[in-house]
Order: sequence, then structure tokens, then C-alpha cells
Amino acid sequence: MAAGFVGILTCELRFPSSHSLKEKRHHLRSAKAQLQRRVGAAVAEVDHHDVWQRTRMTVACVAREHREAERLLDEAERWLRGQEWEVARAERLIVDPED
Repeated sequence: MAAGFVGILTCELRFPSSHSLKEKRHHLRSAKAQLQRRVGAAVAEVDHHDVWQRTRMTVACVAREHREAERLLDEAERWLRGQEWEVARAERLIVDPED
């Protein structure tokens, strides 16, 4: 039985126009909702919780095939890069649970 693949995208985001944690959290809530809706991702802020102009976010997607996991991560990263914030760094990993 095939186990599928888990795609993981970790991004460092910068919010140069943000002037408070409230503004940053507004952007994060929006990003999380959009990524969940667009690619079915689980999303979490994993670092810089109390810094109002940056964050580190991890996005995880599950797919039946390796190529599909790559496509989901591509779509998530493309969407993140097309928004009003800056993507300072993005790293991805695709895991085969059977390995």
C-alpha cells in the first residue's frame, strides 16, 4: 500500500508596511486561510511570534504522488510571492513516509 507524500514549505516572510503585531496577524490569518483553501494545506507560524515585521511559516500538504506534492508546493509558494509582503527565503522538502 502506497503511503503518499508530504510536501513541506518553510518561508521567511517580511511585512515592511506592518506597524504592529495586530497588522502582522491580520496578514497571517489571511495567508493561512488562502493556503488552506487553495492547496488544502496545514499552515503554522513557527518562529518570530512577537516580531511585527517578520515571521517564519511552515506549510504542509499531502498528496498521493510526488509530482502532485511538488505542484501543491509550487502553487503555495507562487501565491505567497504574489502578495503584498516579501518572501525573504523559502525552503521545501518532500517526504516519502515509506523511506
